Amino acid sequence: MDEKTKGIIIAAQGNLVTVRFDGTIRQNEVVFVKTGGQSLKGEVIEINGNEAKVQIFEPTDGIRYGDEVVFEKDLLSVELGPGLLKRVFDGLQNPLEDIAEAAGYFLKRGIYLPPLPRNIKWQWNPTAKVGDTVYKAHFLGWVPEENIKHQIMVPFNFIGKGIVKSIAAPGEYTVEQEIAKIEDEKGNIRSVNMINMWPAKFALRFGERLLPTEQLVTSQRIIDGPFPVAKGGTFCTPGPFGAGKTVLQHQISKYATTQIVIIVACGERAGEVVEILREFPHLDDPQTGKKLMDRTCIICNTSSMPVAARESSIYMGVAIAEYYRQMGIDCLLLADSTSRWAQALREMSGRLEEIPGEEAFPAYLASRISELYERAGVIKLYNGEQGSLTIGGSVSPAGGNFEEPVTLSTLAVVGCFLGLSRQRSDARRFPAIDPLISWSKYGERFAAHGDDKMKERIKIIEKAQKMIIESDDIGKKMSVVGEEGISIDDMVTEGIAGLSMDRQNEQLGIISKVLDKNFKFDDREKARNYFLDLTDKIIQLNYLPREASIYGEKKQEILNMIEGE
Repeated sequence: MDEKTKGIIIAAQGNLVTVRFDGTIRQNEVVFVKTGGQSLKGEVIEINGNEAKVQIFEPTDGIRYGDEVVFEKDLLSVELGPGLLKRVFDGLQNPLEDIAEAAGYFLKRGIYLPPLPRNIKWQWNPTAKVGDTVYKAHFLGWVPEENIKHQIMVPFNFIGKGIVKSIAAPGEYTVEQEIAKIEDEKGNIRSVNMINMWPAKFALRFGERLLPTEQLVTSQRIIDGPFPVAKGGTFCTPGPFGAGKTVLQHQISKYATTQIVIIVACGERAGEVVEILREFPHLDDPQTGKKLMDRTCIICNTSSMPVAARESSIYMGVAIAEYYRQMGIDCLLLADSTSRWAQALREMSGRLEEIPGEEAFPAYLASRISELYERAGVIKLYNGEQGSLTIGGSVSPAGGNFEEPVTLSTLAVVGCFLGLSRQRSDARRFPAIDPLISWSKYGERFAAHGDDKMKERIKIIEKAQKMIIESDDIGKKMSVVGEEGISIDDMVTEGIAGLSMDRQNEQLGIISKVLDKNFKFDDREKARNYFLDLTDKIIQLNYLPREASIYGEKKQEILNMIEGE
């Protein structure tokens, strides 16, 4: 094995150190700085001749000129295998619960533990046979992990065609024990266990990429109706402080029709992560009947943790989600917030003395955000199965300014924009998604690839959205000239737009009839009273049990009112 390259520190600025080395190194290579009897983890981010800029993921107190630096020859990687679910990791994939047991609740720097538990034995069920031809990411067998079949795959860095020379018998094995031997095209025999390593900043995707055409049901009416999200798609939730971005993400993570949820707390307050840890172990998963925590993995890099690790935290979360997608599983990644991640990029860019872009963010901010969201998608595996990764990121623009660089760069690449407004949150209308500014590109795609029922549904939603926009314009006009300054037709539009759609599927048909009706009134008073009465009846209908006989009576009363005007 080649000897590791070594160097010494010649300069330091915050968590950025300059290292003079003698040998060969790579961009994004992992390093360890030896100082004060501790080894601090870092990553090479710039190479210039025999000098390298290294960002340290820990507090750099006590680092001195001449301290030894060891280059590990490995890129910043994520450890993949059974045992990721129900766990909480930091931005470097250190298991926080294990570190707390080893070093106490006040985390010390320089402590790194294996992400996957080494002592747990997993029930191994082989599916490959001796003599089978395999390639990278092909399934060798599986172990049960919570509610899924966790597929054990041929290592992702395996090159070319391989022949299975041996396969372990069914039984219990740890992640480090050998479960297969594979011979490559050069005749070399490679031992395989349950652990797979992958560079976190590189997309993990083996298979044919498909167009997302299936809706991800979030169980949030204002999303699933007018602003649907696709499985394998992308969405963002920008909004001012206190508008409910984190709560909305938590609601989506609880009820979305997905098998695995990866939550990345990037630079947010620790209290928000504590809320997840308190609730999820006790909440039932509506899909499996087990607890929500059983299908969840949390990457926790809060505002009190080192800023440098914020950047890696999102990449760690995406790589873990991609790993489960590679098994043919539907995954959902929720990042809160990408603004804090972008601020970490800005801080490091400033220390590198790069030419700044708008608001001092790096000039490559848009490309970094694009690279992140492009890792979402649907893939078709070698065996015909499909897996999906949906990425949703919250954005925290200062003062709710959607014109700032992070929000604009995000809107340029996502497929769905769920804009939260201060006005709606102050009125306690949660989720505070503003239908006047939000949009989704997936509605037309669902209509094109869906059945007649889906096409009709999208058509009604588009008509309702148009009516809401017209109503907003009329409302602004009324605030200036009063009710007498608008026509009766405008008042009808205003009345229709104010109708409730709380019980979405049931009332979509009622709203459709209202939209198609050509209302005629003699004066404004009759129009106002009619729509006030109709709105009240529809709202009251929402509180009645659907199976009760009075529900059908009240519904028919509403339909008669619409038909008879």
